[in-house]
Amino acid sequence: MKTKPITKKLFLQPGSLILIFLVLASLMFSSAIVELNQSKKELMDLMEEQAHTLLETVLISSNNALLTYEHLEIFLEERLLNNASFIRYFYENNKITNAFLEKFARENNIYRINIIGPDGKKKYRSHQPIDHEGTGKTNPRQLLKPLFDGIQDTLIIGYKQANYEHGMRYAVALAANDRSAIVINLNAEELLDFRRQIGFGSLLKQLAANPGIVYIALQDSSGIIAASGNIKELDRIEDSHFLSQAMRDSSFQMQLKKFKKLEIFEAVHPFYYDEIPVGLFRLGLSAEPLNKIKTRIYRRIGLISLILIVIGFIIFTFILIRQNYGLLQRQYQVVETYSGNIIQSVSDAIVVIDEEKRIKIFNQAAEEIFQITEQEVIGNVFAKILTGQDCETLLLSSISMEQIECKIQNHRKTLLVSKTTFTDEDESENTVLVIRDLTEQKKLEAQIQRKERLSAMGELASGVAHEIRNPLNAIGTIVQQLDKDFEPANNNDEYHQLARLVVKEVRRINETIQDFLRFSRPEPILPETFLLDEFFNYLRQQYQPMLDEHQIQLSMQLKWKGEVNWDRRQMQQVFMNLIQNAIDAMPESGKLSITVENLEGDELEISVADTGAGISENIRSNIFNIYFTTKAKGTGIGLSIVQRIVYEHGGVISVESEEGEGTAFILRMPRAVEIN
Repeated sequence: MKTKPITKKLFLQPGSLILIFLVLASLMFSSAIVELNQSKKELMDLMEEQAHTLLETVLISSNNALLTYEHLEIFLEERLLNNASFIRYFYENNKITNAFLEKFARENNIYRINIIGPDGKKKYRSHQPIDHEGTGKTNPRQLLKPLFDGIQDTLIIGYKQANYEHGMRYAVALAANDRSAIVINLNAEELLDFRRQIGFGSLLKQLAANPGIVYIALQDSSGIIAASGNIKELDRIEDSHFLSQAMRDSSFQMQLKKFKKLEIFEAVHPFYYDEIPVGLFRLGLSAEPLNKIKTRIYRRIGLISLILIVIGFIIFTFILIRQNYGLLQRQYQVVETYSGNIIQSVSDAIVVIDEEKRIKIFNQAAEEIFQITEQEVIGNVFAKILTGQDCETLLLSSISMEQIECKIQNHRKTLLVSKTTFTDEDESENTVLVIRDLTEQKKLEAQIQRKERLSAMGELASGVAHEIRNPLNAIGTIVQQLDKDFEPANNNDEYHQLARLVVKEVRRINETIQDFLRFSRPEPILPETFLLDEFFNYLRQQYQPMLDEHQIQLSMQLKWKGEVNWDRRQMQQVFMNLIQNAIDAMPESGKLSITVENLEGDELEISVADTGAGISENIRSNIFNIYFTTKAKGTGIGLSIVQRIVYEHGGVISVESEEGEGTAFILRMPRAVEIN
């Protein structure tokens, strides 16, 4: 076999190095300029986003303030009119006195109640007469004229000045049958204070207190409606193309502008209430942070560029120094690469461990078995990735090949391990472990064994069922006929009771035979296409009340939600059995997790896991056997049916469980069932 000659590598010339260095420097400065422009754009986008968010908050808050006050007034009107209707009933039935009105006003927190006749004089009042001189601010006869004249039966007076006192009142009036007016007044000072607190002025002042906000104002075509701080004048909407366009387009707009010798970032948005234009909100943000960030970016880019130039010079120098050393190592690297490729390409996991039990080599197959990368384990002790009693004694055993069971990433695996040792150039003893994952093979073997048992049970059931059913039916028919036609001389009740008991037991045996026949004549698979997420959402809705009753939290992680082609009814029976078993395992509370993951080769892995008491090892090997159960009222047929349906769909089911840690049923299913 001919050996390929090693090609002599030429050193780079100084002129070429200088040219490369200049190109690299140009690239760095170009990237610095691009970074600056990108940073400016990102900062502008950030300020625009913040301004937009703040304006949206102002719009929503303003709209909510107006809506709140409007609903408050409606509530007050309804409350006062209800009270007036109540008083009108007593008035029309001649049960009103001043004392009654005084008590009613006090109990319902009403300031004044007056009943005024069509002549404008008070018939009844809830308060003592007030000494006053002259006439009041309003004439009751004029104010209540629509009621007295029969034009209206209800009058919302609203806010008005107190007639003989200081302050504001909120009033409504209701007409009685004799056209007298029942007037109810509230003290409106608290309402007005609330109105001022939720008004535009208060809202804008609170917002303007935030640092960085120069002004915020609501403006219409006539001028400023409300504004923060000492803002008394802003450019008119009609005089600005920017403001006019924002008002006309009903959209968010922003611009950089000067305001009192300051550079600001202004954002505007029209304000509508009940689809009626109120004005234009204008928000001015200080652009000083933008200028500071620009300055800081300039400095940072300059410093980074300088550092990169120095580092680049050092790297080039280092490359020149190492060139000779690199040429000497190339041939060794070729040999090492060949051996490394061989180790990485084999299908079995290869792990090399030194005398301190630390990992030196960890190939790709080992990464797949242990679900961890080479970078994460190199240099760590072997016990960190392989736990369990069998695994801990593996390195101490003198057996060169053995089968062990270990727990890896919370999954139990069956591994076949071959062990050899060798001594390296440093006289250190190393151990080579060649590991093959037999987990799936063992699951398939168990599945085949369970299928064979089911087939044998089915054949037995088919034969026994036909031999037993006919005599049973004859017995049942005869006993029913005897119960109907025959009357004994004595103990009639006991006779009929025993006859019915025989018929009942015959039916029960028939049901048991029917269960046997399910395995001897399984239902055909009728596949249909449906979405997996809709399938599991239906199960969630079906079992949610039962889960809530048992205080069980359901977690679904559907990492694949596409279409499957299964017998929907039979697969629904599978998951109903598994979910019901999980609920039975957690009678008080717990967590039920359903996980779907996509595997290679159009397969899915579906896990149904609970946090119940778990299953002991001696029971775990029998749970798929027909009529094996640990439940007091269980039939022992559920998991056998589950296994048969999964197998007929071309899938494999297995169980992982630890006592005290819960149970997980794992299904590997093809996305589409193949019908032979």
